[in-house]
Amino acid sequence: MPKTKVSIQRVSAYESENIRNALKKNLDLLGSIDRIIRPKSRVFIKINHLSPPSPPEDNIITHPAFTKELLRLLLAIGCQITVGDDIQSKKEDGFLISGYREICTSLGVRLVNLKEIGFREIECRGRILKKAYISPLVLDSDFLINLPKLKTHSFMAFTGAVKNLYGIIPHGLRCGYHREFANSETFGQMLVDIFSCAPPHLNIMDAIHAMEGEGPSAGPKKNVGLILASQDAVALDAVTEKIIGLDPGQVHTTKIAAERGLGTARREEIEILGERMQDIEITDFKQSAVAFGLSRKKIPSFLHAFIQGQLILVPRIRQKKCTACEVCVSVCPKGAVQIMANKAKIEKSLCISCMCCHEVCRFHAVKLGQKPFGRLLRGMTAVYKKTMAFLS
Repeated sequence: MPKTKVSIQRVSAYESENIRNALKKNLDLLGSIDRIIRPKSRVFIKINHLSPPSPPEDNIITHPAFTKELLRLLLAIGCQITVGDDIQSKKEDGFLISGYREICTSLGVRLVNLKEIGFREIECRGRILKKAYISPLVLDSDFLINLPKLKTHSFMAFTGAVKNLYGIIPHGLRCGYHREFANSETFGQMLVDIFSCAPPHLNIMDAIHAMEGEGPSAGPKKNVGLILASQDAVALDAVTEKIIGLDPGQVHTTKIAAERGLGTARREEIEILGERMQDIEITDFKQSAVAFGLSRKKIPSFLHAFIQGQLILVPRIRQKKCTACEVCVSVCPKGAVQIMANKAKIEKSLCISCMCCHEVCRFHAVKLGQKPFGRLLRGMTAVYKKTMAFLS
């Protein structure tokens, strides 16, 4: 039986020519881009664009310079491309600060905040989830390309290719699942459920500059200088974990996905192409102390659920601004919005806080509310991040 291929190339910085050459070499080692992705096909590219939006130098998102070179390769074979993620932003266009709006506009590529389109309910034969709300851009594309960022994670230890698919469901549900599945192993099962709904055709890891320590948004930068690619997301994660000093058995998403047959994590079943593992393994990569020490397992479930519940934003209708245009009604995946007495009304028991109504309303009639304690927590988190950035 042929082995699963993972290709690795060195790239020291986000320089266009070097990234382009490394991507070409990686993809040629896997069989060439036009054999993996059919020319002139519809392609959706899932980036990692963690909310709230941040500039690329903060090392939180898939770097736009990295994505740009892949876009050029896909455009050269005539693909119809959409780039996207589901993001929360106080600004009207959350892709401006990250640089994604600029690169996609310059190349004529469609860039979408997934809540602009809404989500589709599908059957999910998972261990935890029996249904899922997935972006139709993902479901209707011919090919799904996954561009994760190499980062640690203070709950799941590692965030890579499998976990990056968490962004294809609504933001509100993601917050709710954090509250509902407080155990890291159960949370991992849920993440793999979502991954199983839309396994990517190609995965390319931005590991040029990684994040170590307390990721996925507050850790320091680590210069790793690599781009990794594979058609098997699980194998890509397993190899990346090995490079940074993790055993794939320590990472729930990798272990669970492999056990379910969604990919391989077994070293003897993976063929490494390009760089040699012994030349690129990192001995001083800082893991998350929270994930391996003061983990969420030690936080009582009721307390964790309360905290997460306070953080969820809830849409509310500003009656004076509502024009009853019904756009929010058409986009709601749960049918939670109705027009009553010539005004929109949200049925709280049905609302999943996906924020689609807020995204599509052009009359500013939908506002997002949060409980007072939630506002306090977010304020404290912002102060912590600024303090850590200053100290680093």
